[in-house]
Amino acid sequence: MCGGDFLIWMVFIFLAFFSNTSMEDKIYDFEERLVHFAGEIILFCQTLSNSSEAKYFSDQIIRSASGAALNYGEAQGTTTAKDFIHKMTVVLKELRETKVTLKILDYVKYGDPQSRSDLLSENNELSAISAKMILNKKRQLKTLQK
Repeated sequence: MCGGDFLIWMVFIFLAFFSNTSMEDKIYDFEERLVHFAGEIILFCQTLSNSSEAKYFSDQIIRSASGAALNYGEAQGTTTAKDFIHKMTVVLKELRETKVTLKILDYVKYGDPQSRSDLLSENNELSAISAKMILNKKRQLKTLQK
């Protein structure tokens, strides 16, 4: 196991240890985590009121959370490192948008507080993984260009 692989494994262990879910409950396949996250966002939005504000933010967060998963699917089909970096940057932007929307919903106390907290925590983990994937690919690209 090379140093980078060991570091990623240690990050997963750290996140599993300090998160509310057990190691057995964690999903380690990134695509599956994004799909699961988008699904959990949809289920969360189904619990919101029918007010125009709740509908607006519900539509917005569903688009951004599912957009992260969909763009990751596109990133897996890229043929160049630069294209992969670009698609993963879009994934990260979608996750950041989702985070801000969750923070707004938290501020106005929409939805279950524990669900909001869990979704925000998962969003932070997915964002960190996305950022690391981008940095790793940039480092790999830089090494190949030498």
